[in-house]
Amino acid sequence: MLLLGFIPLLAVLTAGSFGAAFPQHALRKGCSLFKYKFLVPHETKAMQKMKQHFEDIMLLSDRKCNARLFHRKWNPAELSVPDRMMLVEAELDLVIAMLELPADPSFTKTRQRPLAFLSQAREDLRGCMATGAPSHQPSGKLRHWLQKLQMAKETETTSCLEASAIIHIFQVLDDLRCAAFQEQCI
Repeated sequence: MLLLGFIPLLAVLTAGSFGAAFPQHALRKGCSLFKYKFLVPHETKAMQKMKQHFEDIMLLSDRKCNARLFHRKWNPAELSVPDRMMLVEAELDLVIAMLELPADPSFTKTRQRPLAFLSQAREDLRGCMATGAPSHQPSGKLRHWLQKLQMAKETETTSCLEASAIIHIFQVLDDLRCAAFQEQCI
């Protein structure tokens, strides 16, 4: 009989502990970017393996590219949180589209894990954007970069866009990390 009274008390204490460990703002429904603050080593290793494999393939080609999409005079930490999310969403859209292109069978296998990870990140990011500021208008800096991205999509070859996206994959991951840290990104 004493044990039956203890179980509800234990449930209340446990729930209270979880509430203190996870503040309410961190549990916003539809927004879970916490796991992108610190990438697990096997995901980082898969990204590095993919990038290296792509660079090895690229050495055998004669690509001449001028795309400088990822060369910016500003840091994503200078942007507002909604701007950072819009930036990362656009970057992820580009990278995912490039990774979904038909490729050499060995590269197709190498890119599977990074593609799955990045697709999940984009889905999680979109969930946060839908609950955050769904009608946010980008700042001048971001708007200029988005225009540059659109122009590159219209003028650069697909192979150059692919090279730019994959070679700068760790910059995209850093931008994702910054978006995950929200106000604490420095």
